[in-house]
Amino acid sequence: MDSELGFHSLRTETKERVSVEGSLPDWLTGSLIRNGPGTFNFPDGNAVDHWFDGLAMLSRFSFIPDDQQILFQNRFLQTDSFKSARRGDFDGGFATGQTTLRARLKTFFSEPYDNTNIITERIGNSFYALTESPRSVEFDPRTLEMKGHFEYDGEVPTGQLHCAHYKRDPATGSLIAVDTEFGRTSKYHIYAIESPQDRSHIASVETEKPAYMHSLGLTPQYVILTEFPLRLNPLQCLKPGTQEAFIQQFDWEPTRGTVVHLVDRTTGTVKASPVLEPLFGFHHVNAYESNNGQTVVFDIETVPDDSSIESLYLENLRAGQLGSLAGKLRRVTIELAPETESRYGPEAPKTTTEVIYDDGTALPTVSPAQWNRKHRYIYAMSLDEPITEWATAVMKHDIEQDTTAEFAGVCDYFTEPIFVPSPEAEHQDSGVVIVVGLDVSTEHSHLVVLDGSSFTLRAHSQLPVALPFDFHGRSFPNIRAQSA
Repeated sequence: MDSELGFHSLRTETKERVSVEGSLPDWLTGSLIRNGPGTFNFPDGNAVDHWFDGLAMLSRFSFIPDDQQILFQNRFLQTDSFKSARRGDFDGGFATGQTTLRARLKTFFSEPYDNTNIITERIGNSFYALTESPRSVEFDPRTLEMKGHFEYDGEVPTGQLHCAHYKRDPATGSLIAVDTEFGRTSKYHIYAIESPQDRSHIASVETEKPAYMHSLGLTPQYVILTEFPLRLNPLQCLKPGTQEAFIQQFDWEPTRGTVVHLVDRTTGTVKASPVLEPLFGFHHVNAYESNNGQTVVFDIETVPDDSSIESLYLENLRAGQLGSLAGKLRRVTIELAPETESRYGPEAPKTTTEVIYDDGTALPTVSPAQWNRKHRYIYAMSLDEPITEWATAVMKHDIEQDTTAEFAGVCDYFTEPIFVPSPEAEHQDSGVVIVVGLDVSTEHSHLVVLDGSSFTLRAHSQLPVALPFDFHGRSFPNIRAQSA
């Protein structure tokens, strides 16, 4: 099979009702909104080099169970980056092209990068597309039209880099976010978001060389910052002469190990900072506490080093030369000392790591009903180890039983699976799993709906286009279909 179609440049925007083959549950009436790169080539003949640099495109799938239909729509965000690319002025991004000091100063301080192609999030009553810049893009979730840029300008400290993934506290509804501020002593600023301009500072953690940090972990009591040994010297980055793309300015320093900061959400203090073996990863899966808060457990997807970034250059992806190890689902358990013992004694907390799924994965997720709680199931793209081709299946791993179910069918390749819980769920897997697949032979994508319990096909719809492989989706139960 040839997954090159998953990295083609889409030129069209479509809004169309499509019929469902099978049966949607009657309670599934909201929308799934996905974000990712929609095009890689520009009218002037130029192109981006890396999958992560494709121009942001939103895709919405609104469910109409009464008619057994799905309203599909895709739309490009009309960002400054999009407009520059259309003019032939695109000057690089995550891993594309070379940069000048002037361009870096502009990106970090005066006009942050706005190709917000990673994920969407509801903040208060508004919806935003996010990337690793503090400049987000507001959009209308019912039309996908860009409404404008947003940059926080309040008193809570922020930074030049933005952790693309927030974590929502299901108990309060607040979003927890992390920024990295450059300086002689750099800092990670952790804060809670109630609405776009309503933020409260939780903690700031100093670091000598900031790590590349794409996501964080969250429990009821703690924020988990994982510092992989892919580090940046911001003072060197801001000197003249450096021309490398953004991610190429980070250095792999395995002797540092992987430092995990466990930050108390109430006091803002660092409870513990155990050091793990050198690893790299993008995505925390979920985290929770046990033993009355004395044990912190988090699952994270890791690879041995940062070579996976190199494998995601489009030249490699289109040639099928993925050339890297697939992600491993790893569980980290931190045993904290009782409050009566010294927090900063000579002994670090007992910390153990274990691989909880032997085969390869990508873009792992859990049910939003289990955020901050002990979870039994993890859903992910299923990959060979080492990677020989794009994911030809999606999987559901039962941690308690150490069993795995896979689905492969309807399509040749799949992207990130999203679990949507039933409103009357009796079990953790009561609901559906929604995933976008690509059928190479017909050159169409499908939206595939799996039964959450049996992990078998429940419904699917052929979409009017072949969607490029994207990154992340969010289910929004209150965003319902409007007419096409």
